[in-house]
Amino acid sequence: MLQQVGQYQNSQVSYTASKSVQFEAYSSRSEGDNGDRQGFDYVSLHGESAVSVTYNSTLTLNSPEDGKYAAMRSLVASLLREQGVDSKFSVGDTEYDIAELSPEEAGELVADDGYFGVEQTSERIFQFAVGIAGGDPSRLEAIKQGVEQGFQEAFEAFGNWLPEISYQTRDAVMQKLDDWASQAQQA
Repeated sequence: MLQQVGQYQNSQVSYTASKSVQFEAYSSRSEGDNGDRQGFDYVSLHGESAVSVTYNSTLTLNSPEDGKYAAMRSLVASLLREQGVDSKFSVGDTEYDIAELSPEEAGELVADDGYFGVEQTSERIFQFAVGIAGGDPSRLEAIKQGVEQGFQEAFEAFGNWLPEISYQTRDAVMQKLDDWASQAQQA
């Protein structure tokens, strides 16, 4: 659960991320060939954790304690694993693991020319959206609505707040879509 605990004062926002997990599993086996009942298993696990972080408008983690970045990184990686999402990803020939990503590496990835920067991310979203629409420029409005819906869902998932890079990426995607439709009309 991601909960906003601060206000938008001085372009900063604070979040408390917490999780409470309870898992119960039951297993029973049916009768064997000779009529004997075979096995019954029961497992119950429970865990809780919480971490608070503050981001400023440039998406810098403000931390009075040195371990906050590592704690947040670990929490994100753990939450992804619990959802069945691999915390490892590749950019070119380099493989990254969110659980081991340094602040410097994260900064390089979201830099203007980085893999998760505005240009490369908007290009991937643009290519995906056009591909889903079958490359048909007459579906421009439906494509834009789908892209906007995706950004709206991300906005809501992050507690009605997104970093500025997200808005820049959305604007770049919309511009690419407009340029694509315009070029198709001229052809």
